Amino acid sequence: MATRTANFTAIPDVPQGGLTPLEFATVSALKENVELLIGARGEIGANNRALIKGQVTVPAAPNQQMTRITAEGNGFTISDVVVPSLTDYVKLLRDVQQLANDVANLRNTVNTLIAQLKA
Repeated sequence: MATRTANFTAIPDVPQGGLTPLEFATVSALKENVELLIGARGEIGANNRALIKGQVTVPAAPNQQMTRITAEGNGFTISDVVVPSLTDYVKLLRDVQQLANDVANLRNTVNTLIAQLKA
């Protein structure tokens, strides 16, 4: 995938006349901050630059597969102990595995996003 390079128009110098010292300092600070964000000040490294929308290429997280629990809590009472049926136990195992898969997919998406944000 080709990386888009953002282009920004140069910001003109702050006029010396017609501004109070407070106004001049405020506008100068705003200009400096914008230049840092767009990378127009020439500082080495990208730590000061803003993240551009096109630089985040993480796809949306996959659809959640587990939409409901299929285990129903069916079982048998043996000597005053409730024991789940084999069918219900298998459903519960399947539900837990599906939930674990959903969490892993979401974790991968978040880790990819974090890696892109740190780059």
